[in-house]
Amino acid sequence: MYKEQKVTKKLVEEHGLSSEEHQMIKNLLGGREMNFTELGLFSIMWSEHCSYKNSRPLLKLFPRTGKNILVGAGEENAGVLDIGDGWAVAFKIESHNHPSAIEPFQGAATGVGGIIRDIFTMGARPIALMDSLRFGDPSKPRSKWLAGGVVGGIAFYGNCIGIPTVGGETFFDKSYDTNPLVNVFCLGILRHEDIAKGRAKGPGNPVFYVGAATGRDGIHGATFASENLDESSEDRRPSVQVGDPFMEKLLMEACLELLKTGAVIGIQDMGAAGLACSCSETASRGNSGIDIDVTLVPQREKGMIPYEILCSESQERMLVIVKKGREKQVNDIFEKWDLHAEKIGTVTEGDEMIVRNKGEIVASLRAKDLTEHIPAYTREVKEPSYIRELTKNSRTAVEKALLKKDVNFSHALLKLLASPNITSKHDIYEQYDHMVKTNTAVLPGSDASVLWVKEADKILAMTCDGNGRFCYGDPLTGGKIAVSEAARNLTCSGARPLAITNCLNFGNPYNLDVYWQFKKVIEGMSEACLKFGTPVTGGNVSFYNHNPTGAVFPTPVIGMLGIIEKLDHITSQFFKEPGDVIVLVGPTGEELSASEYMNVMENVSVGIPPALDLEMEYNVQSFCREAIREGLVSSAHDISEGGLAVALAECCISGQKPAGAAVNLPYPAEHPAGALFGETQSRIILSVKKDKLTEFANFCGNHRVPHVEIGSVISEKNIKIFIQDKTFIDLPVEALEKAWRKGVL
Repeated sequence: MYKEQKVTKKLVEEHGLSSEEHQMIKNLLGGREMNFTELGLFSIMWSEHCSYKNSRPLLKLFPRTGKNILVGAGEENAGVLDIGDGWAVAFKIESHNHPSAIEPFQGAATGVGGIIRDIFTMGARPIALMDSLRFGDPSKPRSKWLAGGVVGGIAFYGNCIGIPTVGGETFFDKSYDTNPLVNVFCLGILRHEDIAKGRAKGPGNPVFYVGAATGRDGIHGATFASENLDESSEDRRPSVQVGDPFMEKLLMEACLELLKTGAVIGIQDMGAAGLACSCSETASRGNSGIDIDVTLVPQREKGMIPYEILCSESQERMLVIVKKGREKQVNDIFEKWDLHAEKIGTVTEGDEMIVRNKGEIVASLRAKDLTEHIPAYTREVKEPSYIRELTKNSRTAVEKALLKKDVNFSHALLKLLASPNITSKHDIYEQYDHMVKTNTAVLPGSDASVLWVKEADKILAMTCDGNGRFCYGDPLTGGKIAVSEAARNLTCSGARPLAITNCLNFGNPYNLDVYWQFKKVIEGMSEACLKFGTPVTGGNVSFYNHNPTGAVFPTPVIGMLGIIEKLDHITSQFFKEPGDVIVLVGPTGEELSASEYMNVMENVSVGIPPALDLEMEYNVQSFCREAIREGLVSSAHDISEGGLAVALAECCISGQKPAGAAVNLPYPAEHPAGALFGETQSRIILSVKKDKLTEFANFCGNHRVPHVEIGSVISEKNIKIFIQDKTFIDLPVEALEKAWRKGVL
């Protein structure tokens, strides 16, 4: 007979459950104490990573409905969106921050594997990956080690499985020292009728375990992700899973083939919380019970106890509920792909989840007690004291920067282009195979990634974006800007934004400053999503992200999807031909606070972000999309990090053929640093062919959007920027390229 460790108050605390939660669980169990296996189930399913107990009430603020949504946020493993003609896309973004902080290669690799499984679990074939990465001070050896390991892990997994990594973003700041953020986005395509659900239904239907065997890697990884990282975190290295992309490729093909047979009732990835999560969630969603025997689970290590088998996060595994009588089909398909397919239990009447060990019951509880009957916490929200001091210091620092008289602005532009946050990320994305499947229409390095999905004859644009600095200084405005800039990236590619998925990366939610940041960011994001008509289809909350001095910047990462109507509407950011006229669309401004200029030139990395007028932002983007659809625009590039001067430089050097530009800004030169490098929002640089200028001017007359001709693309390989005819920047394009591509002045 199997004997378990006795559950004590101390053991419950070590499993991350409070005394109040312990009592709640006793009440749910009819007054009895948990046994050791049940403690494992509750501790992992009630962890922050799985239960969202500190975020669920606030996440309800997001707009989550829309005419195109087929599967919405929280309903299944990923959101599904209608894109027309019977075609749909499944897409989602998730984090793997804590594992990547202690084992960057495997932490990032298994993050890729997990998000891919979320997509093909929906019945969709994954066709593209993106990533959003944050690292600490790049001059520190540990930051370099983390960055190299993370990028290597992403490249390894995506390249091996044959799914292109088509774009992303990378940002460096000491806020992320020791705690990188590794957010991975995946997109898949499917027909409406092929949507799969993660539900256990039909008493007597068999429950199959398929894929790789279970080991002790990753046990309580979800609990680990619900704790602060500290000096002892290295001791948690065994909590990091180990991925096998070749196994995942086999699993993906086998699952997609099985789904086509119609034999599947429900399918669920064994990701965070492993078998514990997949069994309880499928039963809970299906309003059914489930009865499994863990001794039937394929195991690759000897002596594993039920607690370990249930809580293991070994990779490349799925749970499949099959129609009774179709078992042979399952076995035949998985035997063909040389994978495990073992019946481990059945769906039952009622709502009880029973776990057996050689027939003996080792856990008996209601599935919904693990997935729905979980506490939800809300706390006092109060503006932190640091905001007032930050506002004051930010104004002082900006005033000092604006009044400097001896600035060499040509040198400043080169320094910004060479800074880690602006310099070309080709050394990262060139490690990724972004052309496999040959759907990639716009290569990494432009405002958004564009795919022409030939089988559906649809053109999709994707982007990942976020700005933790802005959210630290003003999380409400920062949340609005995060959504707006993602939409602006899509607009500049010629796409109409459809919906978002998000990854919300924050510190400890029990810290009142962090909780306030979290609430305000969600409020700002929600307001912007409503304005753009981009509902939230799902995502991930990652709390407990800390560096040695405190929480990381509050960092919401937006994964946004858009659609482009025609191939000739696809637009890229680089200038095309000499003689094209350069037009600045949007408001004038010189907002330097929290900018990359202040970080690089003044060593001031935080401040109050630029203001955002959502109505102006919406109108600017609508104007640009219409101009693109009318065939009036040769290139479009949004102005973000580094301001106008950096955006113009990128337009000159990001294409295959370098271009020159001569620009004369028509506003006062009282504060040239602000005019050149300020990060005022809602601005886009367009280039227009000369022979379309009259038509473009007439088009502009019908729209109430600020716009001004500021110069032209020139054949000389120089960039010249004047302000009211006074020269402030004059550089050869070769120098710009050297700084931007090599980080060398």
